[in-house]
Amino acid sequence: MRHIYAVALLASTFLVASCSKDILKSYDKRVLGTWKIVNVNRYGFTSADALPFKEGDLLTFSEDGALSVQRDSNMYHGSWDIQRMQNGDDEDYRVLQLTAINFTNQQVRSEYFNDMAFTGTDHFKAFINYSTRVYVYRFARQ
Repeated sequence: MRHIYAVALLASTFLVASCSKDILKSYDKRVLGTWKIVNVNRYGFTSADALPFKEGDLLTFSEDGALSVQRDSNMYHGSWDIQRMQNGDDEDYRVLQLTAINFTNQQVRSEYFNDMAFTGTDHFKAFINYSTRVYVYRFARQ
């Protein structure tokens, strides 16, 4: 019986040691780097909304809150912010605010994501909830 406990302890220690320590970091630290929007799903009564960020966009989150967005040959520069919120049930969620401007043609891209969740070290989802529509953005680290 002791042998089983020793093996179980050894296996759990190995699993904990081999897992990414990324989950212990704050969302502000985990999001740093370059991410690609790989998918945008639309749910509910959706129309052909012109979303400010689309599949294929590359977003670079800097530690100082600076944001760079590359769409084809266009570059946008701005800022990002993640805030930790709490609903009435004492559940935590994160909101993500993105704003970027192309200084050449003066186009502004801005979005408020109502929630975000990391689905791994190199993947996260961000959600936009409008009255009858929900958009789910999937990001992958580059």
